[in-house]
Amino acid sequence: MSERTQNRAQKSERRLAAQLAEQKAAEAKRRRQAWAGGLAGVAVAALLVTVFVLVGSAGDDESDPTTASSPSVGAPSADAPAADGPDPAAGGTELPEGADPALNTPPAVEAGEGELTELVVTPLIEGTGPAVESGQEITVNYVGILYNDGEEFDSSWSRGQPASFPIGVGAVIPGWDEGLVGVTIGSRVQLDIPAELAYGTAPGGGRPAGPLRFVVDVLGAQ
Repeated sequence: MSERTQNRAQKSERRLAAQLAEQKAAEAKRRRQAWAGGLAGVAVAALLVTVFVLVGSAGDDESDPTTASSPSVGAPSADAPAADGPDPAAGGTELPEGADPALNTPPAVEAGEGELTELVVTPLIEGTGPAVESGQEITVNYVGILYNDGEEFDSSWSRGQPASFPIGVGAVIPGWDEGLVGVTIGSRVQLDIPAELAYGTAPGGGRPAGPLRFVVDVLGAQ
């Protein structure tokens, strides 16, 4: 074999070796990119799962009806059972002395009519006890509905016993503070409350929006 032929063969071998090296380098680069992309995908998936769990947990907290719909504006004291609540053995609510026996029966509450622009207090049963004073803790049974369509959103009757909370001191919605101070014990009253004295037109936390109607039985105050 001539020297020229040998040189050509050597050059061909070097070119082939260089091409093989380039192919191996390109393949290694593709593998590194694929590996990095896989890690990024795993990280994104983990982030999405974390966000989903956090959002789901927040949604569960907001849906709790115990604190969402009671007339209390602070701690859920309005849902606390009254100290002198119903005697389960007696099968009814413990009424104040001389009270109308109708207070042992849940009221039928219907939707209101027309636009409600101010608080309206309508006596349904006149009690014979002393008048409720601001700062007292009152014990009541109540039913709450949406004024416009009559949908019930809260009721102490459904929980099986009255609720107790301070009145006239901002512990409940303004419509309750303004509407129940001065009512005599043993009374059943209807409170038609405009949105600005209830929870407003777009409240959070599952609270009812717009005007509300409550029928409240005042069972005691101390």
